[in-house]
Amino acid sequence: MPYHSQGQPVHDPKILRAISHPVRNRILTELTASGSMRAADLARELDIPANQASFHLRQLAKYGLVEEDPDAARDKRDRVWRPTSEHGLMVKLDDLEKQPGGQAAAAVFVQNAASWGHAVVDSAYHGPRDPKTLRTINENAIRLTQEEAGQLAEELDAVITTWIGRTRGRDPERRTYLWFSVLQPYPESLVGDDA
Repeated sequence: MPYHSQGQPVHDPKILRAISHPVRNRILTELTASGSMRAADLARELDIPANQASFHLRQLAKYGLVEEDPDAARDKRDRVWRPTSEHGLMVKLDDLEKQPGGQAAAAVFVQNAASWGHAVVDSAYHGPRDPKTLRTINENAIRLTQEEAGQLAEELDAVITTWIGRTRGRDPERRTYLWFSVLQPYPESLVGDDA
């Protein structure tokens, strides 16, 4: 799921638990990238059963993360879903951990997010090579103050948000790409004694 500084803030630990589920997170990601979709379209895109996609969409709707898009429906029986926030979500774990049940929800979220991050990096380095698919890995070091780091993050979010808006839709020529980035102080724990 896209997490942006412009995204809808997550204030409830129950919502944090809801988005910690990998399938729900992937559904939100696809809806943010593609725009409104039916459960059957999501099921096909995610390679899951349609009833599973429908179940997770209802759960996301229960927490106010998706809603029906009647303008995209063919008729009154046609259920088409869209994210309630087109810019994704903003998660501030420090604030959530202070609420009842927040520490447990944050622990689940962090564990799942870390596993996802490992899987993304592993796929980037070890995934199948396909000349028709672009895959880039960037690692840069830059000296910043905390304020400058925040400004850089906002500028990068703005660029990605522009591209999401420009390319949203179900164009069969497009596929969903993942932009995964981490901006943090250089992790000193990764520097070994023999470095």
